[in-house]
Amino acid sequence: MRVFSLKSCDTCRKALKALADQNPEVIDVRADGVSADDQAAMIAAFGAGVLNTRSTTWRGLSEDERAKDPAELLAQHPTLMKRPVIEVDGAWYQGWTPATKAALGVE
Repeated sequence: MRVFSLKSCDTCRKALKALADQNPEVIDVRADGVSADDQAAMIAAFGAGVLNTRSTTWRGLSEDERAKDPAELLAQHPTLMKRPVIEVDGAWYQGWTPATKAALGVE
């Protein structure tokens, strides 16, 4: 299990606390970055929904920047990723929603 998160994200901290007993590999998207392969897998799984269009980073982008391809935006601004993103044996989950919790067997 890998969890792509940000240290400063409250939702990510809640997810990591709930998943602590599963000993996930934690990847801080700001400090560690996200590999091109992982970005491609996330985009394949979530499409343009991989981008958090309600974030401060998104609001700071110009209209021209917002029109760019999601892969290009994630490469330039990894914090634009809607978090947390959790990968388990090739299955991808986004956000700390009831559906994600149920799929991972966490309350």
